[in-house]
Amino acid sequence: MVFLLGTMLFTCATAQNNYLPPPSQDYFSGRTFTEADSLRGTLGPARANYDVTYYELHLDVDPVEHLIDGYVDMEYLVTGPLPILQLDLYENLEIDRIEQAGKNLRYTRKENAVFVQLPAGMEADSTRHRMRIKYGGQPTEAKNAPWDGGFVWALDQRNRYWVGVACEGDGASLWWPNKDHLSDEPDSMLISITVPERLFAASNGNLREEVELEDERKKRYDWFVSYPINNYNVSINIGHYTHFSDTYQSADGEELALDYYVMDYNVAKARKQFKQVEAMLKAYEHYFGKYPFWDDGFALIETPYLGMEHQSGIAYGNRYMRGYLGGLIPSDMDWDYIIVHEAGHEYFGNSISVADHAEMWIHESFTTYMEALYVEYHYGEEDARRYLESQRRFVTNEEPMLGPLGVNFTDFKTSDHYYKGAWMLHTLRNVLDNDPLFFGMMRSFYQDHVRSIVSTKEVVDYFSEYAGTDLQPFFRQYLMHPTVPVLQLRHNGEQVEYRLQADVLGLAMPVGVFIKDEPVRLLTTENWQPMGKGFGMDDVRIDTSRFLVDIQRQQPEK
Repeated sequence: MVFLLGTMLFTCATAQNNYLPPPSQDYFSGRTFTEADSLRGTLGPARANYDVTYYELHLDVDPVEHLIDGYVDMEYLVTGPLPILQLDLYENLEIDRIEQAGKNLRYTRKENAVFVQLPAGMEADSTRHRMRIKYGGQPTEAKNAPWDGGFVWALDQRNRYWVGVACEGDGASLWWPNKDHLSDEPDSMLISITVPERLFAASNGNLREEVELEDERKKRYDWFVSYPINNYNVSINIGHYTHFSDTYQSADGEELALDYYVMDYNVAKARKQFKQVEAMLKAYEHYFGKYPFWDDGFALIETPYLGMEHQSGIAYGNRYMRGYLGGLIPSDMDWDYIIVHEAGHEYFGNSISVADHAEMWIHESFTTYMEALYVEYHYGEEDARRYLESQRRFVTNEEPMLGPLGVNFTDFKTSDHYYKGAWMLHTLRNVLDNDPLFFGMMRSFYQDHVRSIVSTKEVVDYFSEYAGTDLQPFFRQYLMHPTVPVLQLRHNGEQVEYRLQADVLGLAMPVGVFIKDEPVRLLTTENWQPMGKGFGMDDVRIDTSRFLVDIQRQQPEK
């Protein structure tokens, strides 16, 4: 079919409605899937037939002995036959008991899964049940947070206890019992942390109460999250924090609370560095709308590791440096990568989430492109393209950005679902060649799916409908195959010919090139087409500031 978009023709072949790589193209064959992967990755009846509505996490943390002790109250609805309910908790943590309605429940454990035998007669209805899981022990310790999950037991610059938690990929069940599957988010959550009395505990949402306990050696901090939250976003941070605050005023005049928790010796640095938050919020509001967790406020919490997008309590460990620990961004730009990137996840990752780690491109590709949009808003479009070009060196084209579904896949070997994914969106923008259409599509998709769980199929279907053209072949190529499309050139007599080589049959898309420095827009298909005379193949180059497409010049046979 041929669609007319403004003055640009966009041609696209009809694609099969299939979003999984064919079995014959198993780019993840080196990954061994264990039973533990299946227990967390699949949704059997023991997990599919109940819906968590609320968690209360009560935890006493001992930073000296690296121990935790507490309980979780889980409220849930039964949605189907449920004689056995599956929870998740790493096997190194002990369960003291599980109870419901005043009675202890029987359970068995298999690796990191807990199978609870429920009372007879529980039916699928609107009754909210409340289960308490009492547990404790020494949780998994992160070796290199946030890239591997667990507790970070650290000391600050004054040799005092400093604790953090990051668990994306490894799962929240490494430190608290829950239904550890991205498809089920509670509507709200209470996080109650007891710590030695000289320490402060910061978490997600708003601090409801600071409680002096009978044991004068301890204090308790109760935090409340009033929005849905995915499990890996729940975190706690313990240290000698100083709190200061500010406000951000949105375009409609509403004020957002800004809260900052930093090491007491870093307050001056933080007050200066965190002034960038207003510029970040203004840029993202411009493109997508207001910050999505308004009632819970926006917070940065200093951590002993680099950073993490913990909802309404973002982990910040960039040491008050420009860029990414002083690098990564162009040398003439001055902004904090962790503030800009992790806060972008409040939109894509926290507000819009996925149900399967294999689809993490939706979290990371959009957020990485938001970095470029931040640059575009404050510096200009040319600088945004220059910023994206500085990231091309990280694109490897070694594996698809979409992983195998249903097996708790987290073992991506590259960062292509970050940088290549951002370039895919940027390429789509330039394929459409209609910024009002592209930005309207991005904003509309976000607004229509705010605080919801989406799939790759929903993204592609929405974009196709909004753009008025079938974008499935485009997304199938960039998401499901390691390689990018290749513009092939050859000589045919005195003229140069071109075609598009791709893994997806029938893919056709505009590609911007320069012919002797003259910009030309080619409508490429799988068939050879004449480009013109009076120049050679070496005079043709891809517009690499707008398109993630390779070029191949075919030499004539001798």
